[in-house]
Amino acid sequence: MSTPNRPYQHSPATRDALWVRWLLIFVAMIFVAMMLVVPLVSVFYEALKDGWQAYQSAITEPDSLSAIRLTLLTTAIILPINTIIGVALAYLITRHKFRGKFIITTLLDLPFAVSPVVAGLMFVLLFGANTVLGGFFESIGIQIIFATTGIVLATLFVTFPFIARELIPLMQAQGDSEEEAALTLGANGWQMFWKVTLPNIKWALLYGIILTNARAMGEFGAVSVVSGHIRGETNTMPLMIEIAYNEYAFTLAFALSSLLALLALLTLLVQRLMNHQQKH
Repeated sequence: MSTPNRPYQHSPATRDALWVRWLLIFVAMIFVAMMLVVPLVSVFYEALKDGWQAYQSAITEPDSLSAIRLTLLTTAIILPINTIIGVALAYLITRHKFRGKFIITTLLDLPFAVSPVVAGLMFVLLFGANTVLGGFFESIGIQIIFATTGIVLATLFVTFPFIARELIPLMQAQGDSEEEAALTLGANGWQMFWKVTLPNIKWALLYGIILTNARAMGEFGAVSVVSGHIRGETNTMPLMIEIAYNEYAFTLAFALSSLLALLALLTLLVQRLMNHQQKH
C-alpha cells in the first residue's frame, strides 16, 4: 500500500528540531545577504552616488551606447540560432538511436568544461588573420577576429548547450507516446512537432532561452579574447565595464554594471512569472 505524498518536514520521523530550522534559515539569509544582496546594492549605490545626471551621462556617452548596442545585437543573433540548434539536438538525442550518440552528448558539455578564455583562443587560432580559414574569409571581405562576427561565434560557443540541456531530461521523462499517438491519428511530422512536441516542452524551452540570454549578455572571457577591445566597435558591456574600471571611470563602470544587474533581475522576474504560470 502506497503512503500519501507529504512534505518531508511533516513526517515525525524526518522533522527537524525548531532550533535546527531557525539556524539553517539564519545561515542561509546571512549568506544570501553577504554574497548577493549587499554586492548588488553596492553596485547601484556606486552608480547613482554622483546623481542621476552623472549616471545618465555615463550611460549615454558614445562608447557606452556602442557597447550596449553590440551586447543586444549579439544576444539577438544567438538566441534564435541557439533555440533552433537546441531543439534539434534535444529531439535528435531523445527520439533517435544512432551510432555516435554518446559522442554528441559528451561534446554537448564541452563549453561547460572548457574555460571561456580557452574557447576564445581556439577561435583566434582557427580564424586569425594568419590562419588558412581566417585568410580565406578576409580575402572575401569577412573579418571574424576583432569584429562582431567573432564575438557572435564566441558567445554562441559558450551558450549553445543551455537550451538542449534543459530539454533533454524533460523529453526523456515524457517519452514519445503522445507523439506516436499523433502520428497514428494521421498527423505528419511537422504537425506532430507543432501540436504535440512543442507544447509539451514550451516551459523548459523558455527557461533555456532565458538562461542563454543571461549568459550571452554577461559573457566576458571568450569575447575578451576575440574582440580586440576596439572602442566604439568591439566592446560589449562587460568589456567596457573592465576598461572603465581600469581607467578609474568608476561612475561609468558601475552605471553599466547596474544595467547588466537590471537585466539579470528582469530575467529572474520573467523566470518567476513563468514558474507561476506553469503551476497554474
